[in-house]
Amino acid sequence: MISEFCIRRPVATLLMSFALILGGVFAYKFLPVAALPQAEFPVINVSASLPGASPQTMATSVATPLIKQFATIAGIDSISTTNALGTTSIVIQFDLNRDIDAAAADVQSAIARTLRRLPPEMVDPPSYRKVNPADAPILILSLVSDTIPMTDLDAFAENVISPSLSTIEGVAQVLIFGQQKYAVRIQIDPTALAARGISIDQLQQAIASANSNTPLGTLSNDRQQLTITANTQLNDAAAFSNLIIATKNGRPVRLGEVTRVIDSVETTTTGSWYDGTRAVLLAVQRQPDANTVAVVDRVKAMLPSFQDQMPAAAGIKLLNDRSTSIRHAVDDVQFTLLLTIALVVLVIFLFLRRFTATVIPAVAVPISLIGTLGAMYLFHFSIDNISLMGLTLAVGLVVDDAIVMLENIFRHMEEDGLSAFEAALKGSREIGFTILSISISLVAVFIPVLLMGGVIGRIFNEFAVVVTVSILASMFVSLT
Repeated sequence: MISEFCIRRPVATLLMSFALILGGVFAYKFLPVAALPQAEFPVINVSASLPGASPQTMATSVATPLIKQFATIAGIDSISTTNALGTTSIVIQFDLNRDIDAAAADVQSAIARTLRRLPPEMVDPPSYRKVNPADAPILILSLVSDTIPMTDLDAFAENVISPSLSTIEGVAQVLIFGQQKYAVRIQIDPTALAARGISIDQLQQAIASANSNTPLGTLSNDRQQLTITANTQLNDAAAFSNLIIATKNGRPVRLGEVTRVIDSVETTTTGSWYDGTRAVLLAVQRQPDANTVAVVDRVKAMLPSFQDQMPAAAGIKLLNDRSTSIRHAVDDVQFTLLLTIALVVLVIFLFLRRFTATVIPAVAVPISLIGTLGAMYLFHFSIDNISLMGLTLAVGLVVDDAIVMLENIFRHMEEDGLSAFEAALKGSREIGFTILSISISLVAVFIPVLLMGGVIGRIFNEFAVVVTVSILASMFVSLT
């Protein structure tokens, strides 16, 4: 029997206990910290843009062809679409058992098959990204300035901050809200166009051809070959204003004569503010298995370097830090866990009234809980409110086995006058099967939670596993 083996070989018993403790301590240092357990939803978001198109046009010309192709993909639970001025967003939710990477590959193939059916004016093809609707940004940064143009702040966010933060370990992506990308806007004067006999189509073709960036060809002879290049890119409103769009009566007509060309931004209908001031927001999202607190600390460590690269009139402000609430919640639950252990030990002492008898179950509780941390690492769990709740509940359960074993051994010492060694051998033989049945019955209570399906089942599965493992660990500690 395992109890007799451990009683006769105390060194081996101590080594097993130390191994359990060391494994749990090692795992604790590598367990990620999060608010809730990892529950990945297989959801893919497909977005497409066609500037100037109405919501009806986006629905019929862009969304409908895409949805027809997406409907052929296996394992789709639902498809929803949102059409706005110039944009379409399609959310595809798959069954919970669908692999998100395989689903993304199927979506990419469906988009490729639909490209020929989309409007030819759509310059950029539809894009997709894997999302988790339940995973909010862990950190939101704000770039603000009273004097620097918003386009410069947006360029710094797009070209410097976002790429740098995306390389940090644990960062999944960095989203930018309130984008103010620089763009040149051309406001047409219909009267001026009509007076010169120029149609809007002619105007559009002239602007597109003048601002194209296409290969011009090569010059070659027997000795060398030269590539012809020309700088045809127009960078600001002044360059566009001088663009010749037509020739009427031997006189060139420039774009600025029939339109109003201004320096502006791509989208004027969106914006973000920080404390009443226009700003550019950066939302940092973590990878599913990343430690939220550690990722936030890494991001904050890079903020001073960004501030040094920015002009003195600009600043980076912290708008929302999700790790703060996680730190407080985990600290509160950890305090509750320690308080629960102290209360359990106190109750044991009040009833047993023996210091040495109290020490044994008091040691069994932390060993069982620390050993559970090792199992959490193997199961890829995290330290979150659900797992800590399971550990807190397990405190009152793991101590039962040790008390039952201890009381039966002390009964033989008091009633039969046996020595501690003999009483331990006899008492463990009598109560070993009882402890096994107690533990199995407690584990059976959590079987429905272990087998629960759906999103709720994914979240509370970690709770049930933690309690089950802690009960089994306490059974092992009690028997040894």
